[in-house]
Amino acid sequence: MTKHDPDLSLLFHALADATRRSILTRLAETPARVTDLAEPTGLRLPTVMRHLAVLEEAGLITTSKDGRIRTCAIVPEAMEPARTWMDEQRAIWEGRLDRLNAYVMTVMKERGE
Repeated sequence: MTKHDPDLSLLFHALADATRRSILTRLAETPARVTDLAEPTGLRLPTVMRHLAVLEEAGLITTSKDGRIRTCAIVPEAMEPARTWMDEQRAIWEGRLDRLNAYVMTVMKERGE
């Protein structure tokens, strides 16, 4: 089970911040230069670079440098561990809710309701 997967922790840590999520949303459209990613945030470039480092450490983005221009691109398959973990959790909770529903229906039938 992926419950204690350190990569999963890095992934959720990276996704926990709204600025990083907005950067990922922007990169889902097309790769972008760091300066283009920084512009709509209103943050200083060093702050944006720290956000990008977190995203890169989690494997959510890759960066490449051409001269002085650093370009970022999203790595969509990096979300798969989070998706898998959430699907596992959904299955567990749906099973619990199904059993609760069956129990409630049994109790209601026994009471004649």
